[in-house]
Amino acid sequence: MLLAYRLLRLVETHANALAEALLKKTQASPLLPDYNNVPAEELKQRVQEIYRHLAVWLRKSNSDIEKRYLEIGAQRAQQGVPLSQLVWAIVLTKNNLWEFLKKEAVLDRPAEICGELEVEELLGQFFDRAIYYAAMGYEQSPAPNPKCKVTAAG
Repeated sequence: MLLAYRLLRLVETHANALAEALLKKTQASPLLPDYNNVPAEELKQRVQEIYRHLAVWLRKSNSDIEKRYLEIGAQRAQQGVPLSQLVWAIVLTKNNLWEFLKKEAVLDRPAEICGELEVEELLGQFFDRAIYYAAMGYEQSPAPNPKCKVTAAG
């Protein structure tokens, strides 16, 4: 668990740089053309808050994650971001984090590898919940995105 804590602290201390890197990736991604509807500073602040307090977010209750990501999903729907792009932006957030950890964390002992696996499992659970609740918030948005067509069949 000590290594897991050390890896999370590494992310938290580099939260600003990680948020900047994600913002650049989001703006450059051909898969996220409608993310230009999201103010850059808003996106950076939201992501920076997650990265800066990652250890806390990984310990938060399901209802805390639900509340945050329902809000994000609804907000992206209001901003005209298609659901597929919202999901991809969350995946990109996780991938950005893993790229950083792979580059910065030097693991050469079995105990360190176990710590990395523990962090990977916690992050996977967190981001899976984030995607689910963001999609739910998107679908429940009071003003449906005109690009998202919902039919009686689903």
